[in-house]
Amino acid sequence: MASKSCANILDLIPDKLLDIPQTPRNLPRVMTLPGVINGFDGESDSISSGCPERKIIVTNMLPLHIQRDPDTLKLTFSFDKDSLFWQLKDGFSPETEVVYVGSLKVEVDASEQEEVAQKLLEEFNCVPTFLPHDLHKKFYAGFCKQQLWPLFHYMLPICPDHADRFDRVLWQAYVSANKIFADKVMEVADPDDDYIWVHDYHLMILPTFLRKHYNRVKLGFFLHSPFPSSEIYRTLPVRDEILKGLLNCDLIGFHTFDYARHFLSCCSRMMGLDYESKRGHIGLDYFGRTVYIKILPVGIHMGRLESVLNLPITASKVKEISQRFKGKKLIVGVDDMDIFKGISLKLLAFEYLLQMNPALQGNLVLIQIVNPARSTGKDVQEEKRETYLIVDRINETYGSPGYEPVVLIDRPVARYEKSAYYSMADCCIVNAVRDGMNLVPYKYIVCRQHSPHFEKSSMLVVSEFVGCSPSLSGAIRVNPWDIESVAGAINSALTMKDSEKKLRHEKHYNYVSSHDVAYWARIFMQDLERASKDHYNKRCWGIGFGLGFRVVSLSPSFRKLSPNYIVSAYKKSSRRAIFLDYDGTLVPQSSIVKSPSEELISILNTLCNDPKNTVFIVSGRGRSSLSEWLAPCEWLGLAAEHGYFVRWSGSSEWESSTPATDLEWKEIAEPVMKLYMEATDGSSIEVKESGLVWHHQDADPDFGSCQAKELLVHLENVLANEPAVVKRGQHIVEVKPQGVTKGLVAEKILSRMVERGETPDFVTCIGDDRSDEDMFESIRSTVLSASATSNPEIFACTVGRKPSKAKYYLDDTADVIKLLGGLANASDPKPGNTARFQITFDTIF
Repeated sequence: MASKSCANILDLIPDKLLDIPQTPRNLPRVMTLPGVINGFDGESDSISSGCPERKIIVTNMLPLHIQRDPDTLKLTFSFDKDSLFWQLKDGFSPETEVVYVGSLKVEVDASEQEEVAQKLLEEFNCVPTFLPHDLHKKFYAGFCKQQLWPLFHYMLPICPDHADRFDRVLWQAYVSANKIFADKVMEVADPDDDYIWVHDYHLMILPTFLRKHYNRVKLGFFLHSPFPSSEIYRTLPVRDEILKGLLNCDLIGFHTFDYARHFLSCCSRMMGLDYESKRGHIGLDYFGRTVYIKILPVGIHMGRLESVLNLPITASKVKEISQRFKGKKLIVGVDDMDIFKGISLKLLAFEYLLQMNPALQGNLVLIQIVNPARSTGKDVQEEKRETYLIVDRINETYGSPGYEPVVLIDRPVARYEKSAYYSMADCCIVNAVRDGMNLVPYKYIVCRQHSPHFEKSSMLVVSEFVGCSPSLSGAIRVNPWDIESVAGAINSALTMKDSEKKLRHEKHYNYVSSHDVAYWARIFMQDLERASKDHYNKRCWGIGFGLGFRVVSLSPSFRKLSPNYIVSAYKKSSRRAIFLDYDGTLVPQSSIVKSPSEELISILNTLCNDPKNTVFIVSGRGRSSLSEWLAPCEWLGLAAEHGYFVRWSGSSEWESSTPATDLEWKEIAEPVMKLYMEATDGSSIEVKESGLVWHHQDADPDFGSCQAKELLVHLENVLANEPAVVKRGQHIVEVKPQGVTKGLVAEKILSRMVERGETPDFVTCIGDDRSDEDMFESIRSTVLSASATSNPEIFACTVGRKPSKAKYYLDDTADVIKLLGGLANASDPKPGNTARFQITFDTIF
């Protein structure tokens, strides 16, 4: 099934496919470079603005109520207006078309599926996935509920009785289900215009399938559950696949910073990805794509809740509750029956409160509403049994004729009835030991605001491990495991002065009413639009296989350096300058043997013996190592320690850019570095002649990064008046003399060539790390300023496909050697003119 966002979704049903107008809505896009698509020829962007926007919402379950007609046995459908996914459309403009993709809550026979799919598409803009029964059971009840859900709530399968062990069969079902969801999305999605928003942990690898099919898909994901700390998450055998799945999104949303911080920590520890804040937005650079992280707590639908409060049946229920519990203070709790909601802990705290405060006996009632369990299992049954035992014990001990301290409502409770209890309760308690968000406090606040029986006030006791806790600054936050403290918090809430209750309530209501579900959806979609706005400004490559697939996204002008192209320019040139990094460029970073191969020595000698060439190795390594390894290359220039030491040939002397007396600051910096080395296990110090480097690649990633930031500030302070600069690199903090960079040494070498009347018309610079970026930038400005009348050929080339100031890339060191070999074959070696190498470096610096 094909789709266009300007076409009405109703036109996509099979019997109307032939009625779709054949006239294209726009001129086709034109591909001018591989992977780069231009805009419409002769038409502005405003053309597509006439088409209605379309958002595709992908959820595990469609927001529908489903019933089977007893007479016709046909399925009937209606929107579930209490579903968050139905309510979020209020955050979009009225013209926006919203399409839902997800499963149905009932199993549909294969013979009915085509008819049901057509009906849902026509009448509800819904696309059902129809997972086979066995697959759905393994996917949802198996992998989602028995493995992901406990793990994301910090429950490890330490023993078989505690949680289910990892099952590869269930994981394969999860992958298969996600693939089916992806196929359904691709049937209706127009990747050029549609925005796709995937929800929750059931569909965490779906982004990989979508990104593989559409490299530039506009894709957001929101996790409604907690994200565990890296120590917990890393126990998952398929941790890499899930993490890479999420990173195939443009925007990933979390309820709290804690959840986002745990995700970022996993990215750092497992994949070496560091994040940075870009104008208030957190971003991860992932193969040239910026994956944005959004902290955005979900809200409630104010209008829906207020409409329920205005129902006559709600007012009648409020009156009934008021008469039944006349003269008593009410505490309300509404929780699902599962092990993480802390119901038994709440009851124990309430029991302790009655025990320690006899005056409350007979005057205080806890209304505990228990929603039906979302999953079945031994742990749920044990929690239910314990709950009933504690309730019976409390009521037997502290109850009396006509008074039950705990009223346990364990049945499906209508929204109007819950709203009535919220309206009448003096305090609401949410005591979960771990919960993604929990909107019960929000609903309680709104109900108390609109209660006609009381002044506008409310009190909340909220577990600090619940997602809504950071948003409710006026609530009394508790550790649910500390029963005595929870009891004390309830007592404080009940005895607090009315004036303070009103102030806390007003603060909460202002927040809840302004941060509703529409606000949540609108802000998330705005950020998704911003995160994906540059998709067509970059070239994209898909790399990796299976669930390891990802997209490399780079500048349109960034392309692989063709050996034929550079050799052609090389042959036409009359004066050349060649700058080469060493580690990672000529020798692989992973290689244990760092000395050059015989092949490399031969190539370098051939290039150096060409009188048209000036060849330099520009490295961060010390001069002793470079001198020893490259001794056979007599005419090769060396720049060691990023250019602090320079030698123009094997027979010339090393020259330094700064007198030795200017390195006295090393005596100040070294003790500071040693202090951090001793405090950071796994770190080390590298002592160079011109500087010092503190390495932390073998330290704990989070602690090492934190210590590096502290060390950077510390060194900047103590060296503020010294001729030294402090820089932070990948897993290092380096102190070196001012005015020493690879870019500066390349610039000065080129300037000297110009002064001697040997302005190069061919410059090649190849490197692989951050320090080489300085060279890429400086060679262009230096050569172009010196060549006012000519058009020199400049080849700045990085090793590996990654964001760079270079215009070209080569895949690895093998490509570099092959390219240099091609240049060497193109040379016409002649006896070297030794005079051109005998330059006193003092004249350059």
